[in-house]
Amino acid sequence: MARYGTLGDYRFSNTQEAAIDIRGSKVYGPKDQKLGTIDDVIFDEATGAIVFVVVDTGGWLSTNKFIVPPGVIRPSLQHEDDFLVDLTKEEIEDFPAYDEKTLTSEEQWADYEKWYRSKWVEKPVMHREATDRNITPTMQQQMGAGSGTIPTTEEEADTNVTPLHTEGTMEVTPSGPSLRWSAFEDTLRQRREEVLQSSIENVKRASGEKSLEREERRKAG
Repeated sequence: MARYGTLGDYRFSNTQEAAIDIRGSKVYGPKDQKLGTIDDVIFDEATGAIVFVVVDTGGWLSTNKFIVPPGVIRPSLQHEDDFLVDLTKEEIEDFPAYDEKTLTSEEQWADYEKWYRSKWVEKPVMHREATDRNITPTMQQQMGAGSGTIPTTEEEADTNVTPLHTEGTMEVTPSGPSLRWSAFEDTLRQRREEVLQSSIENVKRASGEKSLEREERRKAG
């Protein structure tokens, strides 16, 4: 069974690598509705491939954070360096609550992921009014983990919002939104061992702090 990790507090020390870090980028839904900011990514520890993106809602969601597969995220044409996903707040509220502690147990995560994926299967396919074009990625696209690319479409979710770019004029430099995702995932793959070591050290540090607190309480009691 694949083991998954997160970046957590890890920060890229290289200036160029830090510039392509997608964490902190905003995520928008249909009709330019802000859903939150990218807080972290969940990746396959064996390959470094991104399997889910963690979005912090800033408080509008009772559980605060939700996750989405990388296959449903694409660069926003309206907002520089930000991203778009075809999900409304109502659909997100129907997702099972995300708790990063679940990742520490393969069994618990497998149960959560199965429950989460069932919501995508039940999610109705969306069609733009007056067209038969499917604007929701297929199930294979939605659940395709660690693709290294973000799919783009010819249309944004809301044509009433004036875009800053078209797909034809989207910046193609390594820091531009159209290639930023790929560059970020490639960097994560290269830094995978370093990230995992940082996670281990953080766990040890947290465990040590808890042990110290218990000892202090014991002495005080």
